[in-house]
Amino acid sequence: MTDMNPKAIADLIQAAIPGSRALVRSDDNVHYEAVVIAEAFAGKRSVQRHQLVYAALGTRMGDEIHALALQAFTPEEAARSGIG
Repeated sequence: MTDMNPKAIADLIQAAIPGSRALVRSDDNVHYEAVVIAEAFAGKRSVQRHQLVYAALGTRMGDEIHALALQAFTPEEAARSGIG
């Protein structure tokens, strides 16, 4: 088991969700905070958005990634909120 760094996590998310932008940070490379902005989230409930991100991370969730605080926005929601 290897700890992941924020860039590796962002790269995995962005590769799995076309056109997405992932901003990931961590103080210890075990617990992470992520903001993911993607058009793919349009029309989806929060739980569905999170499932897309978790699917991108696969088995790493609960293994290399022990905790992920996640916020998922469409580009329009992010712009309205001044995020990203």
